[in-house]
Amino acid sequence: MYKLIRPLLFRLDAEQAHGLTLNGVRLAGQFPITNYLLRKMFAVNDERLAVEAFGLRFKNPVGLAAGYDKNGVAIEGLSGLGFGHIEVGTVTLKPQGGNPKPRVYRVPRAGAVINAMGFPNRGVAALPHPLSPREALLKQSGRGFPGENSRRERGDSESIVIGINIGKNKDTSQDRAAEEYAELFRRVQGRADYVTVNVSSPNTPGLRQLQGRARLDELLRAVMMVRDGLTPRVPVLVKIAPDLSEVEIDDVLSVAEDCRLDGIIATNTTTSREGLPESLAKLPGGLSGRPLKARATEVIRYVARHTRLPVIGVGGIASAEDALEKLRAGAKLIQVYTGLAYAGPGLAREINLGLLRVCELEGAQSLI
Repeated sequence: MYKLIRPLLFRLDAEQAHGLTLNGVRLAGQFPITNYLLRKMFAVNDERLAVEAFGLRFKNPVGLAAGYDKNGVAIEGLSGLGFGHIEVGTVTLKPQGGNPKPRVYRVPRAGAVINAMGFPNRGVAALPHPLSPREALLKQSGRGFPGENSRRERGDSESIVIGINIGKNKDTSQDRAAEEYAELFRRVQGRADYVTVNVSSPNTPGLRQLQGRARLDELLRAVMMVRDGLTPRVPVLVKIAPDLSEVEIDDVLSVAEDCRLDGIIATNTTTSREGLPESLAKLPGGLSGRPLKARATEVIRYVARHTRLPVIGVGGIASAEDALEKLRAGAKLIQVYTGLAYAGPGLAREINLGLLRVCELEGAQSLI
């Protein structure tokens, strides 16, 4: 059905089409019957897909990357599409309008998107209360949220891991970045199963400079100092750019290990325009989708070989084969975003069923 709808959506401005589909999923998640139907159509529940990472249990390795639901408004509906985790955000301390429009461009011939959004969001104070149905359930049961062992104890096939991706406001100076990230973490810690520190978007001036060793060390130590003083202990990950050199990746990994981070997300969008027509080369923003696939896999493989920290692989995943490539390269989990726009809402189901077919062919109990 999505193949019939997609041409109509693609006639709209990319950001407008995204808002329309997000709102549709949000509405579908609000009504018991449509929520039930979503789960019946898209959920794949099989223990062979389960993954343990950062002290959390994921019912399957397929997640939704940050950027799709920036304000956490559609988690109920998105949970019905078969994902094992959803990453909300990027969320900033203060509301932020982002960069001027138009700021999202499709590249259908390449299965790609160029976005220059610049963290548009309502600010951390506007995150819904509760953020998800699971949060409400845990609060009602008096068990708290999230609780380091709550997911293992529940054993609920409908449970879904919720991550929150945090980033600094555009007008925050580099000197105040560590302080702002620490405060952001304090604000979201009680709402998330894990928190991702985003220092790799190319759409906020100077943000990627925070991946440098000295700045990153200062920033992560500030976040971890707050984390270690709060209960429950929430895993912290850092999301890196695909455009880093091996030396720069080594610096990030060294800082991450020194600061006792829990994982790495590789990768964010790229500033490269390799393989695209010259007419698109001058468009601002980060490129995602198929052109990023090979480089993202290369970075994942390098990171996995040079650290014991779990890796979430992102970049150019539009099929089960693409997901398997990332997992074989060393990722424990994967995330999709651009592939969802091209393949439609059945992508997580397609990937999970494809991974199960590989399990059967190889006689394996798990691919992770």
